[in-house]
Amino acid sequence: MRIAMAQCNPTVGDLDGNVAALRLAYEHALDAGADLVMAGELALTGYPPEDLVLEPAFITAVSEGLSALAESVGSVPLVVGFVDSVEGSGTSLPLMNESQAVKRLANAAAVLRGGTVEATYHKQRIPNYGVFDEARYFQAGESVLVTSVGESRVGITICEDLWGEGGPVEASAAAGADVCLSLNASPYERGKRDARERWARHHARHGSMWLAYCNIIGGQDEVVFDGDSFVTAPDGTVTARGAQFAEDLVVTDIAVPRWEPVDPGSGLDHEAMVYEALVLATRDYLVKNSFSGALVGVSGGIDSALTAAVAVDAVGPEAVTLVAMPSPHSSQGSLDDAHALADALGARYHVLPIKTAMEAFESSLATLFEGTGPGVAEENIQSRIRGTLLMALSNKFGDLLLATGNKSELAVGYATLYGDMAGGLAVLKDVDKTTVFALSRYRNDNHRAGWLGPEAAVIPESTITKPPSAELRPGQIDTDSLPPYDVLDPILVQYVERGRSTGEMIGDGFPAETVQEVARMVDRAEFKRRQAPPGIKVTTRAFGRDRRLPITQRWWA
Repeated sequence: MRIAMAQCNPTVGDLDGNVAALRLAYEHALDAGADLVMAGELALTGYPPEDLVLEPAFITAVSEGLSALAESVGSVPLVVGFVDSVEGSGTSLPLMNESQAVKRLANAAAVLRGGTVEATYHKQRIPNYGVFDEARYFQAGESVLVTSVGESRVGITICEDLWGEGGPVEASAAAGADVCLSLNASPYERGKRDARERWARHHARHGSMWLAYCNIIGGQDEVVFDGDSFVTAPDGTVTARGAQFAEDLVVTDIAVPRWEPVDPGSGLDHEAMVYEALVLATRDYLVKNSFSGALVGVSGGIDSALTAAVAVDAVGPEAVTLVAMPSPHSSQGSLDDAHALADALGARYHVLPIKTAMEAFESSLATLFEGTGPGVAEENIQSRIRGTLLMALSNKFGDLLLATGNKSELAVGYATLYGDMAGGLAVLKDVDKTTVFALSRYRNDNHRAGWLGPEAAVIPESTITKPPSAELRPGQIDTDSLPPYDVLDPILVQYVERGRSTGEMIGDGFPAETVQEVARMVDRAEFKRRQAPPGIKVTTRAFGRDRRLPITQRWWA
């Protein structure tokens, strides 16, 4: 049997566009001789549709879109994810119009064949953790679906059904499936490929069957889907693999019960995957939300340089504007680095000095500030002036302002509300400072197909090697306020991403005083993070939907 996995980039709510993309993928699959075509989880609606599914008109349009798609499908079946209406009881919310008969919803997969919806499967394991909020909307299915394609028996499952022992995948095998299809909308995060493949191999071996894992790609608000679809043989060998962070049609032959192993390739390394995720998510955020381009405030520092490089690789230098806003505390070296960055990237570049604005603010505040020494308030005025200027340019010309702060800074509150935190998307929100350095080196040493920026190194070497500094006062460096990043970042990984207590970290040998101070800074900064723009998730636990803590609370461990 020849299976085609359509690794598409759906846009949430763009039902007509998603149907058109699925039709095109199906036609290409037929041209490639496919016997079966599959797409990803909720490929018809985009994932996650969130509260759109509570609007009756949206659910009606989904049903109409599925019927229209089915009319394009002939004898070769297409299996596609959509939102289904289910009459009866359940645990999910009713549709918003309570005057109608109460309907419940299911995260579903439809088997389209011969112009009709031949069968429907409802996802049985409903995730409600991290970025997943499906229990708010969907009731769990209870039945296995196994259908025939030629002489083969094909089981159908959806995403979370794969994770864990037993469950729908093993039930499909017990019901006689030779092949199990796994439709996915699985967000990228570091290390997730290994976890996905581990469960796929487990179920393939346990059920003595093939497993085809089809994932979507694309950026959707905070999350980015990496594709990386694959097929696993009954002995657990990966025999085919789709592209990472790119649309793809993966066509592969499987033999039931005999097969020949094929080397699918090893894929991208760690830095490459993270950088690709940032580029794809930034591009999709800009394009899908119809922004004309990107705007980045560049200081000569490494965070703004990496953000600018990602933006240019995402949408091209002609769509990116870089703005340097020097103060009297800005070093000449930083100004030179900002200019060199703009030249290397080929982006538009402007310089807006803020000395006059600083003097105006100081004059306005002089009476109230009388008798006090200069401090953080005066430093942050500089950042807020820059935020105001950048937002003015964004409003005037329609470009999206990209915030440049990294995860380390946001974690400990080393960021200014309404200043450097201003923007519509925080590209590095889930990228710690250590990784910022690694990604900058990676970008200078590499250029991949699909990037729209120059092939040469783009980030000045001096930007990478100089001590990080906000340059808000003479001689300032980050370690005046923070532990060195090679000390800070491992503590943040343990505390934020792995949820470990201070006691556990100290027991593991981390310095007690530093651990306790870092934890206090993280907890105190929650009110700032709640006001930060959305950012791109690349780790197991990002700030935002992954980590939702109360601002007002007195628990500290």
